[in-house]
Amino acid sequence: MVILLEALAVLVPAAMVLMADHVPYAWSIPTALAACLLLPVRRWRPWPAALACLPGLIGGLGWPPTVVAMYRVGRKSSVRMMITLVALATILPSALVVVTQRLALGSALLTVAFSLFMSGAPTALGALITTRRKLTASLAEASRARTAELEAREVGARASERARIAREIHDAVGHHATLIAVESAALAATTDDDGTRETALRLRALAKEALSEMRAALGLLNTEPTPGYEGLPSLIERATSAGLAVHYEDKITPPPPSATGRAVYRIVQEALTNVTKHAPGATVQVRLSKQDGQLHVSVINGPPTTPVPVADRGGHGLHGLRERVTSVGGSLTTTARADGSFAVHAKLPVGPSKVDADDSTFGGSARNSANA
Repeated sequence: MVILLEALAVLVPAAMVLMADHVPYAWSIPTALAACLLLPVRRWRPWPAALACLPGLIGGLGWPPTVVAMYRVGRKSSVRMMITLVALATILPSALVVVTQRLALGSALLTVAFSLFMSGAPTALGALITTRRKLTASLAEASRARTAELEAREVGARASERARIAREIHDAVGHHATLIAVESAALAATTDDDGTRETALRLRALAKEALSEMRAALGLLNTEPTPGYEGLPSLIERATSAGLAVHYEDKITPPPPSATGRAVYRIVQEALTNVTKHAPGATVQVRLSKQDGQLHVSVINGPPTTPVPVADRGGHGLHGLRERVTSVGGSLTTTARADGSFAVHAKLPVGPSKVDADDSTFGGSARNSANA
């Protein structure tokens, strides 16, 4: 198809040149035919092909190949190049005709207008088609970007909703189910009545089964792994990048158990979030240490650079955090100081908590549930 179009682009202008009934000069036809033969060059170098048409224009028979060449110039060349070639294709043949034929002012203006139209019209048409195609491509790209943005928002909304449901299940159901399992085990260990012990053990097994099913549900709802102790450096780095002045000190070796590590991560995360919201510009000290057989997590921020009402401090985040710390056998205290600073201090068990791994809010094993 391309070869056929190229053949037509050469043969049709050449036929029009040969059909001319008036030949101004002896070299008019050879120069015009040479311009026709050089037209395929326009696909790679539009402006040399257009310049090759100028001798034919001066000879009076070069307009057919010039129209084809100038269309390509409009399609592929810069605006400066278009203006330059249109000016040359207008001035050279017009000046020659006006001088040789000594045309009056009106005829001279008509000659210039004709040359300008013959060279400018195909150039403008080519530029218009190129602009239209670019605009169509830009609109298509914008449409694709908009579609991708909507899809990303939809995916993000679904992920946020799954995360919210997971948090609700974990905080509301997991904590109470864990306490049921722990209290049932304690009752079974302290009672002397066989029936009561059997009922307590059965209740403990049911609570552990509920925790196990909840763990499966959380696995479906959460698409990202739960961060733990190993994620603290990244958390501190993100907070620092966000503009907080954080002094981080970690003296915990070896790393705590996974459930405790997750609690440590959430404590620091919630505390840094509260500093960002309620004490912008304040410095923060994060200290992790082991004292008296317990793991201590301390997050203390200085007074905010702008006054923040005391009533704005705390909220549901600290309440949920206190439940999380309690679920692993620890304790959490918060202190609002007179100078506007705020302290969060947690004590967590270094080893396995009073709730073992199978009784944690992340579910228990089927094996132990059966054995219970």
